[in-house]
Amino acid sequence: MDDTLKTYSRKHACQLLLGGLTSSAALVTPNAARAEVSYQPASRPTSYRVDSTQPPTLIPVGSARKEAQVLEDLGKGYGTTKAVILDDRVNLNNVLNKAVFGTISALSGSTKGKRKSGTSFVCFGVPTKPTPVDIDLAVSLLLPILKARKRDTAIGIPFCPISGQSILDAYAAEGNEENLLASLLQLGIPESQSVLYLPLMMFARSKSLRLLALLPEKDDILVTRMKGLQNLEMERRASYVSDTDGFISTSSEPSFRLYAEKSLLKDYIPINDEDKPSGYFAERILVHETAATVASKYAATRPDSLVVIAAPINDLRFLRGINGRIPRVYNSLDVSGNKITDDYVTTILLNPTANDTLSKSRYLRLEIGTGPDTLDFQTKIADYLWFSSSPKVNMIPRLMNG
Repeated sequence: MDDTLKTYSRKHACQLLLGGLTSSAALVTPNAARAEVSYQPASRPTSYRVDSTQPPTLIPVGSARKEAQVLEDLGKGYGTTKAVILDDRVNLNNVLNKAVFGTISALSGSTKGKRKSGTSFVCFGVPTKPTPVDIDLAVSLLLPILKARKRDTAIGIPFCPISGQSILDAYAAEGNEENLLASLLQLGIPESQSVLYLPLMMFARSKSLRLLALLPEKDDILVTRMKGLQNLEMERRASYVSDTDGFISTSSEPSFRLYAEKSLLKDYIPINDEDKPSGYFAERILVHETAATVASKYAATRPDSLVVIAAPINDLRFLRGINGRIPRVYNSLDVSGNKITDDYVTTILLNPTANDTLSKSRYLRLEIGTGPDTLDFQTKIADYLWFSSSPKVNMIPRLMNG
């Protein structure tokens, strides 16, 4: 394993813990003196709300203070409404209308008072080709989220099989990174992946947050992909899928079929001559259902808890992966009557690229379901797009200026 990468991860984790960063831009801006210039362009936004218009539009969150307010509200358990924020009489042809600016201003502020706080989930979408900068961004966003937390909070680790929960618990108790990496390696997890996520796990331990293993066992994933879910041992399957009826019915919903066709199956790459798209489909829905089940089981026994999941964008985009399953699974487990809706699952994509959103152009793709037969099931890419530094202008489509 490259010791340089390991040192990098530890170094940046310590900087995050000691520095108390709250701004995503501060994470990657060098602290070096700059030559004086006669003109400095205004800073462009680093975070955007994806509004649920048809088609979706992007609204800059605003200043660092407004960014912090959005994140603190997530920490308080207010979630993110999926309803359209903008008046449907307002469109991109009259963005100078004062009503637009008023709406955008309201958006960027607190959601307090609009919805009740309670059990909630935040899903960070990590790029398909992640770098330490992406993990650092996740940690920097967690700081203001946790500022508002006084109750149970957990961090879901998507690549750790459930059998590795004892390893995560041991690390939380002892804080030995070498043992953590070695133990995860014995489970078949590449050290490069564990090292990449190390700053997040170190941060979680420093804040006394529970780490949750979210992945089915490797052998069970392989059986599911090559032989089908029906050939997975019943007892093993039951440990991954608690809401059997909902798990089965979800796959027949028109909106999910659209997601499967336009998003989930787009990542299919055969692993051998016998591999088929149907096997890949079965594998991914098992992985997504398992993560949603583990997160929901934790939250269902802890009122007003928060679970944060840092998973690949592929497993979260268009709100039908892990994130889309959580409300159904949670509501099947909760016996208190405190049901949750999609509003209490917030999805934030970190440093997404056009490829991450399945765009065939340089622009980010904001939705699926634009045809006449699928418009009723149109789904936006996420609730927020968040960048370490201002993205290129030619990446951002349908922008509402605030």
